Amino acid sequence: MSITDDIHRKLTGNFTPQALAVTDESARHAGHGGATRADGSVGETHFHVRMVSVAFEGVSRVERQRRVHAALQAELDGPVHALSLVLLTPQEAERQTAHG
Repeated sequence: MSITDDIHRKLTGNFTPQALAVTDESARHAGHGGATRADGSVGETHFHVRMVSVAFEGVSRVERQRRVHAALQAELDGPVHALSLVLLTPQEAERQTAHG
């Protein structure tokens, strides 16, 4: 199973998202620190996650990030060098789409 699949599975299990996109952005960071994994392979080191979940209702942006980091601790301690997050409630996602 790929790291992308692991991230998707863990986030789905922990947050039951209405929408989830996990994008491997490693190729954009080739040649930068952390772009090469410990085994010398390239890829699956830099990710962007956009997730919409009711689990974020009433939760600050910082706490949302903490909860996602906790769910992905094994990946962040290992192969994942960078993780950018967009974590929205359904209402925030709707407003973003309406103004978008």
